[in-house]
Amino acid sequence: MPIHDPAVRPPAVAGLFYPNDASALAGAVDAYVKAGSGWQAPVKALIAPHAGYVYSGPIAGSAYAALAGREAPVERIVLIGPAHRCAFDGIATVSASALATPLGTVPVDEGARRIALACPCVDVLDEAFDGEHGLEVHLPFILRTLGRVPVLPLLVSDASRASVDGVLDALWGGPETLIIVSSDLSHYHAYAAAQRLDSATTGMIETLAGDGLTGQNACGYRAVDGLTQVARRRDQRITTFDLRNSGDTAGPHDRVVGYGAYVVEEALTARTDERHRDQLRAVARKAVLNAGAGGKAERPDAASFPPPLRALRNTFVTLEIDGRLRGCVGSVAPTRPLVADVADNAHRAATSDPRFPPMTPEEADRAQISIAILSHQQPIACETEADLIARLRPGIDGVMVTEGTHRGLFLPKVWSTFGQPGQFVTHLKAKAGLAANHWSDQVQAVRFTAESF
Repeated sequence: MPIHDPAVRPPAVAGLFYPNDASALAGAVDAYVKAGSGWQAPVKALIAPHAGYVYSGPIAGSAYAALAGREAPVERIVLIGPAHRCAFDGIATVSASALATPLGTVPVDEGARRIALACPCVDVLDEAFDGEHGLEVHLPFILRTLGRVPVLPLLVSDASRASVDGVLDALWGGPETLIIVSSDLSHYHAYAAAQRLDSATTGMIETLAGDGLTGQNACGYRAVDGLTQVARRRDQRITTFDLRNSGDTAGPHDRVVGYGAYVVEEALTARTDERHRDQLRAVARKAVLNAGAGGKAERPDAASFPPPLRALRNTFVTLEIDGRLRGCVGSVAPTRPLVADVADNAHRAATSDPRFPPMTPEEADRAQISIAILSHQQPIACETEADLIARLRPGIDGVMVTEGTHRGLFLPKVWSTFGQPGQFVTHLKAKAGLAANHWSDQVQAVRFTAESF
């Protein structure tokens, strides 16, 4: 639809969801961001809540605080969330050229709007934004953390998974583009029930399984789902930075609304905060020493660790002594909190690697420990072994091949031993128990990347 109205769109909920006074608003936003987690990341996308600031402002602050770790300047923001006040088919955007706030105006990105309107599910529908708060409450956070970066506002109503996925993929861009998904989590449950439901929702988000979300999980489930689908395809990693509800901030405990702050990074360059790395190293070291002393595996209380260490992840722990491998054990699917997975794999690497006897106390004390956090597996389309070899990225890809009950996995660091793709695949098949010259249409391969430290 042609865009005829270049007007600046006035705010709808200033003075209701957030302060109408510019000084008070700036002070509130700055305080929320300053009190945020302090954990920084090379952010590609955020999921952040949109309730009144007194309720969700602290959690939104945790999300926006993560932007301090972003090196590339943000030149475009795609801001997408659920339509609360108007039902329609598809996804809506505005005709205005700018959006007003008490802190000043935010320009609408015309180039991004043209890209979005080329998608069959997107149209201009100004009335969908009348009285709508879900996107507007983010604008002051954007202004205070990033400045007057052009924004494309998108409201999702009755849109299919494929539609939202397609729009986000078309607008994904490069380092210059930031995606912000606006969504609260569960609504109006008792405090403990909300915690359980929001924890389950968080697990689906972290494992990029947004197709399991419904309106019971999050009001913006369609936008969140679309983000997880694109993230899986583009090898992104989602980490929870904050998870609370209105009972933790400013409301009663009998009917709460859940809020989460989630950060999306490219898995290949994702980096766990150094403070969290230190905690994981300590957990792994304790598990190895305990194993060397003959102790049973002890799972740490994940609830006592910060949210990023409770994220569902699969890891490998490698033990070396004097530069020689002494044990390597890991998980092939993200089913446990990161800290628990590291602890268990460290203990098993010291006691249960079939290639080695259990470690002695002296060996456990000398062991060097390496931790690898794996990204989500992506299938490699390969009808022949030559196809697989041609598609590998030496030094980058970890690979797992399977055929029936046969399975072999190499971490990316194995490229330092088998540097040529053909050699890499031959030894990988051998690890899976397959002959060097074996191939069949039953062989399947997946790739992943890994953060190692």
